Amino acid sequence: MGRHEHGRFRKAEVSIVERFVNNLMRPGRASGKKERAVNVVRNAFEIVNLRTGQNPIAILVKAVENSALCEDTTRLSYGGMVYHMAVDVAPQRRVDVAMRLLTEGARKASLYNPRTLEECLAEELILAAGRDVKSHAISKRNEIERVARSSR
Repeated sequence: MGRHEHGRFRKAEVSIVERFVNNLMRPGRASGKKERAVNVVRNAFEIVNLRTGQNPIAILVKAVENSALCEDTTRLSYGGMVYHMAVDVAPQRRVDVAMRLLTEGARKASLYNPRTLEECLAEELILAAGRDVKSHAISKRNEIERVARSSR
């Protein structure tokens, strides 16, 4: 609810579940509808619990760990030429990008699909927690790190 936006690194004090809910509110029509996002995450956690029999918050944490970037590229320009250089990713950015990739994958999977967003989100969390390459977040992480390795 904007508690963390006025201080540096204050978002680290917000719980991981609430940050995940806030990431789910990203695209145009769903932005600002926090109660809807909370209900989506609650239902997805119930589906995760039914499918795996494990704590859904532990599955979320495992999925964020597995889909977090270690390396990324940045743009450097020398005399009009643009070079890409591999850099290590800061810890807070790792968590932010991982959650963004997880929610982005769930939204893309539910678009033009009869499955609901809750089912797609639960599937994405389960796949990412198991490091399955069918997960959007894991595949994007592998692709970004491969580009970073090649530009090293």
